[in-house]
Amino acid sequence: MRINIYYGGRGIVGDPTNTVISRMQTVLEDLNVKVTRYNLYEERRNISSLANSINDCDGIILAATVEWHGTGGFMAEFLDSLWLYGNKEKIPQIYMCPVVMSTTYGEREGKLNLSQAWEILGGKPCSGICGYVQDTVSFELNNDYAALIEKKTENLYRTISQKTVALPASNQAVRQMVSVGPQIELSPQDAEQLSRYASDDKFVQTQKEDIKELASHFKTLMGNQGVSVEDMLIKDFTDHFKADPAFSSSYSMVIKGIDTPLAIIIKGKELDVHYGNIEKPSVVCRIDKDKLINITAGAETFQRAFMTGEMQVKGEFRELRKLDSLFKFGK
Repeated sequence: MRINIYYGGRGIVGDPTNTVISRMQTVLEDLNVKVTRYNLYEERRNISSLANSINDCDGIILAATVEWHGTGGFMAEFLDSLWLYGNKEKIPQIYMCPVVMSTTYGEREGKLNLSQAWEILGGKPCSGICGYVQDTVSFELNNDYAALIEKKTENLYRTISQKTVALPASNQAVRQMVSVGPQIELSPQDAEQLSRYASDDKFVQTQKEDIKELASHFKTLMGNQGVSVEDMLIKDFTDHFKADPAFSSSYSMVIKGIDTPLAIIIKGKELDVHYGNIEKPSVVCRIDKDKLINITAGAETFQRAFMTGEMQVKGEFRELRKLDSLFKFGK
């Protein structure tokens, strides 16, 4: 069994959360559990890439400290990275135990927030640990508290090892209603590459500048040739189509700046691209005109636009991913 601990505190001396998770780690290791601990304050520049670290574990412990209000920014950033880049097929199989200790007020709310966040991600929350600590030294030396933490840890071990089933929660329905992010399928290699790039500020800024320059050049070229954006988009999709004989689908692109949706109908080797409404398309995409121009210029991909929220999608997400293999722009 593998359990990862993600500590979202600041690592200061006397943090009661440190005391709790250190004791939990000792108990788990005594039970022959492989435990890996990540201190998010040490990984602040690579938090986005940590989304892939959950892929090989059976359970995780999310630990945070309420010092004045809420569980702090490091834990929120880590949860954001799971929402954007986490493996959505793996998360539902992972149990999560929240640990929130407070030196002021709000430990119960913090614990509840972590449980709700994990449910929205699709995971399985376990009974966690929360408490208020005024005197850290007295807390560390209290044998009754130590015994309680050990019992909670043993219960976590039993829950994971027995694969305890929980009743469905309404929070999980949020995953079905939000258009951005979680349903996209990424291989572990794709997810790791994307999350590493997302955490590299210099790379992101360079990419934005390159895209802006390429899009500007592309639009100037169209103007010089006297071709409208609408006609150029149809030509680009037609010229760069790479047929998959076994694949059929229909896409409706609602483009901001163009009045009529762009219809893309694929039936094996046959392609029909025109402006107009189609009945019950498999996928509906909403995207800005300039962003679509960037994609057809080869400076962007549909998958990346979807992952960053610049393209909203409804419908069959498996078929969405096919767009980048069906249309090889810029190649």
